[in-house]
Amino acid sequence: MKKSRGAIIIALVLVCLIGLGWYAGTIVSATSAKEDDSLKLGLDLSGGVSITYRIVDEDPSQEDIKDTIAKLEERAENYTTEYAVYQAGNDRITVEIPGVYDANAVLEELGSPGSLYFIVQNDSEGNANYSYDASSGYVLNGTIEEKIADGSVILTGDDVKSAEAGYQQSSTLNNQEPVVQLVFNSEAAEIFADATTSAAAAGESIGIYYDDHFISVPSVNSAITDGNCIIEGMESYETASELATFIRIGAINLELEELESSVVGAQLGSEAVNTSITACIVGLILVMLFMIACYLLPGAAAAVSLAIYTVLVVVTIYLFEITLTLPGIAGIILGIGMAVDANVVIFARIREEIASGKSVLTSMNDGYKKALSAIVDGNVTTFIAALILMLLGSGTVKGFAYTLMISIIMSMFTALVVCRYLMKALYAVGLQNPKLYGKAKERKVFDFMKHRVVYFAISVVVIAAGLIGLAAYGASSGRALNYSLEFVGGTSTTADFGKEYTIAEIESDIIPEISEITGDSAIQATTVDGTTQIVLKTRTLTLEEREELENMLADQFDVDASTIESQSISSTISGEMRRDAVMAVIVACIFMLLYIWFRFKDLRFATSSILALVHDVLVVLAAYALLRISVGSTFIACMLTIVGYSINNTIVIFDRIRENMRSIRTQTKESIAEVANRSLTQTLSRSINTSITTFIMVLVLYILGVASIREFALPLMVGLIAGTYSSIFIATELWYVMKLHLGKKRLVKKDGLK
Repeated sequence: MKKSRGAIIIALVLVCLIGLGWYAGTIVSATSAKEDDSLKLGLDLSGGVSITYRIVDEDPSQEDIKDTIAKLEERAENYTTEYAVYQAGNDRITVEIPGVYDANAVLEELGSPGSLYFIVQNDSEGNANYSYDASSGYVLNGTIEEKIADGSVILTGDDVKSAEAGYQQSSTLNNQEPVVQLVFNSEAAEIFADATTSAAAAGESIGIYYDDHFISVPSVNSAITDGNCIIEGMESYETASELATFIRIGAINLELEELESSVVGAQLGSEAVNTSITACIVGLILVMLFMIACYLLPGAAAAVSLAIYTVLVVVTIYLFEITLTLPGIAGIILGIGMAVDANVVIFARIREEIASGKSVLTSMNDGYKKALSAIVDGNVTTFIAALILMLLGSGTVKGFAYTLMISIIMSMFTALVVCRYLMKALYAVGLQNPKLYGKAKERKVFDFMKHRVVYFAISVVVIAAGLIGLAAYGASSGRALNYSLEFVGGTSTTADFGKEYTIAEIESDIIPEISEITGDSAIQATTVDGTTQIVLKTRTLTLEEREELENMLADQFDVDASTIESQSISSTISGEMRRDAVMAVIVACIFMLLYIWFRFKDLRFATSSILALVHDVLVVLAAYALLRISVGSTFIACMLTIVGYSINNTIVIFDRIRENMRSIRTQTKESIAEVANRSLTQTLSRSINTSITTFIMVLVLYILGVASIREFALPLMVGLIAGTYSSIFIATELWYVMKLHLGKKRLVKKDGLK
């Protein structure tokens, strides 16, 4: 590269950094000040609209309530991935939508849940079931009950198997027009075939009626016998998408009416946003200084590329309107760790090449080539997991997956493109002294394999302690883990305190007093905008505890007892959400195993890496059990972060083993052990440095964050330590044991293979 070209690249990188930094800075500032042009934040970070519906039906069954909640969740997910839908009391359902502060606007978009019906134009006697009025549009002649009774209603929303917006070639114009594509289940397909055959012969239409009004009255041009239906005449793709959403949700068994709506404050308080931003900035600065101190000039290039990574992630999340919550922050932190890791792997390779006597420029080229497979495999494996989580997960799991996928893409771009060309540009302008790049030191190979039984024993002891703790707490209290009300529900108490409180004041003054009554620190508090009311959510309280709480609020905070209302609430993380999360993780692990098997051509690599993941999950679970950390919505994200972090660590080591295996001619027990030990020694500094940089980010978040954020950061730190330990002391040792004893090429003799 010529000197002039190097100077141009350096200038372009700096201009991009300044420009993107300014843009990202305005977004962050707007977010901190809660202005319009800001990041979309979840209820935990920014608050939003809370809408409570009353169930009109008398004595609704629990099955109907669960079905209604599930369908409201589906509708809410079309609005945002971060939402909460839960039962409040016996006859209420609350829907919480983050990032919006106009309750009327949300109500207009969310709508009042009703039922979906497909109605033929005429009944059996030829009477019109609906007519068109110029002022009000299509009007139903009679009531739905009458139309169901006389057979005019042929299908309901429950009969629709799928409904998606799409495009098709216009029959009149040579362009693509938006449509809604419906697929009915097999029984409904036969009914729809008969109805459309009759309607087509008579030149009639079939109306789609929802929530007290017609949403579409498509003409039937021909009989539809295959269960596939196209609704034409959509004004835009957005209209088609909205109609598909209405249809896909289907009929809701219960009649609901809006009881109240309000704007609630952030569950973690506005301080949580500011402290999280501060923690990220401080953490990034410390990571950059660490990289410069350890890797000199390449570290400075990495610091610049890491800054570009950060602003790119912020801008992308903003432009794609992804709702950011604590789990999303975890995805970004994991992305920072992977971005640093890619650079560390590359720099370690470059130093090895310089130590072998090659020039700096040749070392850079060869270093990137040799590091590429480890970086690609590690990121692709984690990306596969994120993609599965996005497709199969729901709620916060899906939000975590979005931010993780963005982080992975941006980290690979900044490490493999930005940092690479910046380093070459710095070299081109004259920074060519090998001392600026460092040289790998010859390290004595440590015999990791010799002590493998000790490492396994340590893990067994820690995991066993966790399992014993789970059993002991389960037997004594009925709860093996300290489940928060997101998982098990609890009691919601609303009281008017007569003056406004910040979340920080609530956490310092009010929550400790409530904790004295409940014996539990897992308490959520939200403020209601425009009022002096506070909503306090605790574990399920007995009648005596409710009375004690009311007396305490009245005596110590001068709360008018008549304003205190208490009701039981169900879990905000539904059984469907938990099942989706578990299924997504299982499927993700299977696909990760298959990918590693495919890339390394050895099932033992894949199996040992997955077993190391299981180890990490069990260690973190032990921490949750023994430290009684509250298990809430962030629990799932914490576990997913550890899985993504650990698999990336392990793959880097396995990549070095794969490379070193090519250098041995005869695979004896001694030669395999030597390869494993040498590979671990060669990648040890990389594993430690990457862990330190990621740990710094989480530690700063723990130190500067509010109480709820610290409760989230603590298990993350445990998981980072567990992931580092398993990558160094468990995964490779498991592979070594499997190499000796499992598979067709297992070693049985000192001098060769069987």
